[in-house]
Amino acid sequence: MSDLIKISGIAGFGYHGVFKEEQKNGQNFFVDVELSANLQKLNDKLENTINYATIAELVKAEIETNPVQLIETLAERIADKILHNESKITRVVVTVHKPDAPVGVKVSDISVSIDKSR
Repeated sequence: MSDLIKISGIAGFGYHGVFKEEQKNGQNFFVDVELSANLQKLNDKLENTINYATIAELVKAEIETNPVQLIETLAERIADKILHNESKITRVVVTVHKPDAPVGVKVSDISVSIDKSR
């Protein structure tokens, strides 16, 4: 049995990108995570579930440190870190949004999703 926790729109300012301008000036990134875990019989105790604040802080830290060129790499790094740090999670889907990606045409968003399981 697998249940799902979703955290949407975790915001951070990072310097990820292929172009020098992105690496110098930075931009806003937003991340959504879907966490699969067995949430049955929690007895209404925080220590028996996933601490959303801890996950959100981890994601924000990854957005704001160690710049990479591709949001694919950022998404994979976040997924790996979540699985490494939270043993209750059996599967994670990480979506990184880069709404200001310099693609030459007006878009409302560019995003990449990575899906990883144990």
